[in-house]
Amino acid sequence: MRLIQFVSLNGSRHVAALQAGDGVPVLVNNRTSVRELALEAARSRLSLAECVQRCGFGEKVDYDAIIREKRLLPPLDHADPSRCMIAVTGLTHLGSAESRDAMHAKLAAGELSDSMRMFKLGLDGGKPPPGSIGVQPEWAYKGDGSWAVAPEQPLTLPSYAEDGGEEAEIVGLYVIGEGGDVLRVGFCLGNEYSDHVMEQRNYLYLAHSKLRQCSYGPELLVGDLPDEVSGTVRVLRAGEAIWSGSFISGENNMSHSIENLEHHHFKYRAFRRPGDVHVYFFGASALSFSAGVKLRGGDAFEIESPAFGRPLRNSLIEEKQTEIVRVRPL
Repeated sequence: MRLIQFVSLNGSRHVAALQAGDGVPVLVNNRTSVRELALEAARSRLSLAECVQRCGFGEKVDYDAIIREKRLLPPLDHADPSRCMIAVTGLTHLGSAESRDAMHAKLAAGELSDSMRMFKLGLDGGKPPPGSIGVQPEWAYKGDGSWAVAPEQPLTLPSYAEDGGEEAEIVGLYVIGEGGDVLRVGFCLGNEYSDHVMEQRNYLYLAHSKLRQCSYGPELLVGDLPDEVSGTVRVLRAGEAIWSGSFISGENNMSHSIENLEHHHFKYRAFRRPGDVHVYFFGASALSFSAGVKLRGGDAFEIESPAFGRPLRNSLIEEKQTEIVRVRPL
C-alpha cells in the first residue's frame, strides 16, 4: 500500500491510498492527515495498513489532475512545521563514497581521507548483529517542516548559494507516539538538494551546505523498505534531459542497516517528543554534480523508482536579491 496527501480545489486536505499494483488512488474515509492515521494505528495496536483498511475507502481521485494542478502535499507533515525535524545521513551507500571522496580527499602517502575513514567505519560496524549497537553514521540537520517543498513545487536556489544540486535518496518517515515510542510510518523518495560547491571548499562547511530546502514524496510506501531499490534521477532543461543517472538503495546496497541509522538518530531523547514528525534522508549514491553538471534556474529534477509509484518532480528557481541580515540591538 502507498499513501498520498493532497488538497482539493477548495483547499480541504485529503489522504488517498493506492493498493499494490494499482495506480489509482482512492480516498481514505474521513481522514485528512497521515500523521493522525499513524497515531490512530498506534493507539489501536494496528499496523498502518490495517488502520487504513479499517477506515474504509471512498471515491477514486483524478491523480493526473492533482499533479497537473500542483495540489500534492508531502506524504507526511505536521500542522505546526516547527514540530517536524528534517535530518540527513551520508556515506551510507556502497556507491557513494567514491564521489564524496573525490570532493574532499587529498590522499597523501596512502593515508585515508576523513570521508573514507567514516565510510570504512560503516563498512566495518554499520550492520551490527540484532540487538547490538553499531557505529554511528555521519549526520546533519536539514531544517524543520517549513524547509520542505511539496512535490511539483519549485526548490529555491538562494542568492548566497554556490550550487543547488539534487541528491536522490530514500527517506524514512516517522511519528513519535503518545508515549514517546518511535513509529516508522514508511518510506518515500526524496530530493535532499544541497550546495555541493560550498561543501567542496571545506568539509567543515558541510553543515552550511545542507541548510537548503528539500522535497520528498509524492507517495509513502507503507511497510518495510525492499532490500533492493533501484531508480533513475534526471535533470531536465527546457524539457530535455541534460543528465541522468541510476541510483540504488535498500540495505543490500548500504553500509549501515536501517535499524542502526534509526537508533543513532532517535537515541537523543529530545528527538522523541510525542506527536513530532521526523523526516530522515538516508544518503545518496548518484549526483549530477559529480558529472560536472552546473544547474540554473528553470531546470527541473525528476526522481523515480518502481517501488514508489509516481516520480518526485521539482523545478529550480533562482533567488536574485542578496539580503543582508542586520541585527537590531535592544
